[in-house]
Amino acid sequence: MASFVCSAADLRPLLGDGAKATAAAEYICSGFDAVSNKLVDATYAIDNTYLLFSAYLVFSMQLGFAMLCAGSVRAKNTMNIMLTNVLDAATGGLFYYLFGFALAYGSPSNGFIGKHFFGLERFPSPSFDYGFFLYQWSFAIAAAGIASGSIAERTQFVAYLIYSSFLTGLVYPIVSHWFWSADGWASPARVDNLLFGSGVIDFAGSGVVHMVGGIAGLWGALIEGPRIGRFDLNGRSVSLRGHSGTLVVLGTFLLWFGWYGFNPGSFLNILKTYGETGSHYGQWSAIGRSAVTTTLAGSSSALTTLFGKRLLTGHWNVTDVCNGLLGGFAAITGGCSVVDPWAAVICGFVAAWVLIGCNKLAEKFKYDDPLEAAQLHGGCGAWGIIFTALFAKKAYVNEIYPGQPGRPYGLLMGGGGRLLAAHIIQIVVVAGWVSVTMGTLFWLLQKMRLLRISSEEEMAGMDVTSHGGLAYVYHDENNDQALKNSFMMTKVDGSAV
Repeated sequence: MASFVCSAADLRPLLGDGAKATAAAEYICSGFDAVSNKLVDATYAIDNTYLLFSAYLVFSMQLGFAMLCAGSVRAKNTMNIMLTNVLDAATGGLFYYLFGFALAYGSPSNGFIGKHFFGLERFPSPSFDYGFFLYQWSFAIAAAGIASGSIAERTQFVAYLIYSSFLTGLVYPIVSHWFWSADGWASPARVDNLLFGSGVIDFAGSGVVHMVGGIAGLWGALIEGPRIGRFDLNGRSVSLRGHSGTLVVLGTFLLWFGWYGFNPGSFLNILKTYGETGSHYGQWSAIGRSAVTTTLAGSSSALTTLFGKRLLTGHWNVTDVCNGLLGGFAAITGGCSVVDPWAAVICGFVAAWVLIGCNKLAEKFKYDDPLEAAQLHGGCGAWGIIFTALFAKKAYVNEIYPGQPGRPYGLLMGGGGRLLAAHIIQIVVVAGWVSVTMGTLFWLLQKMRLLRISSEEEMAGMDVTSHGGLAYVYHDENNDQALKNSFMMTKVDGSAV
């Protein structure tokens, strides 16, 4: 925000000569200074309020993840998956506070890892306030929530606590430092030595959040192996359907709502003009455009999935449509701010087929992911990174990342291939880093017999064996035992739930 400077020396000649003119000039300037300071305060207040509200929206996605996960698993594991979602937020809160934020944004630092603000020491600073920490924490726990869906229904509870702490405290923060910190080696916000003259434009995290969570879940599910009964003796796929389509739809809508904090909120502030002041066009317009591109990508992907799965299976499946919608959101997340609405429709269309293709590959290789999290967030997230490198518009890129004349933009928009090269590197390094760290962690947990539950526990369900009982308790007030037995469940066979 441009500041207005009032100088009594400049103003005095306009008021005449003498002591009264000098006093009047000083009085007027003191008034202007007070108003200017109030406007600066108001700008900080408005921007921080916007960021806090966005953080609250992103945090509400945890409820969406919880509902989606609960509906996608069998009833006998509902309490288990709900508790893991609660602990992703709680564990992530502590470890991101102690280590994660510092490793991600502890500037000044090197290009690989941050080194200040451990435990929010010397915080707030001129660079960051508490709202920024809260916003980034909500992103970190989103990555952990993604991974938890891939290993649902057969993972020991202690393994959840260990992997969630490791992911939010170390693995995710380092990736976010690379691409989002001003010091990161691939950040578009660097003042010099930009990767391929551009850096990586992963605006809200198709790679930083979704690929990290998806690949972490991929390794967990691969090392654990499929759930009992997921594939028959001949290797054919057997559907282990989630127990509540209602919860799946509820969770999807909550995630949709929260995504308006995830993508538009990543601007971090709203009161910023592009060019001349007093214009109707500014950062608030770019924020609105990002909300529109997010909406269109998800909608396009949902409808493409609806008709695509109808052609492939003959059914109108609500769970598939919900996953398709979320796949479109995951894909547009990286480029929501730098593409036109028409391009977002293309993004969603392709994302739907990426998800369908990844699910076909998963079946072929007997990979079991109850929520399709690795396929959805990993596969569609990777497509979103490529999409941004193809369709990023020059004008939008220069508005959001100013100060670098000649910055590359989308290949299909005439910007050359340098941005695409940077984004291919992002896919490779994210996949490599998460594979080395999370793959090793899951392998060690498996070797120490801390990863997968026993077959007996898996058949009975973890709600009964680990959490004190089933999530759903059935009661019947009718005293007629014969009538009660006709519809009342008198004994629970965990393997059939």
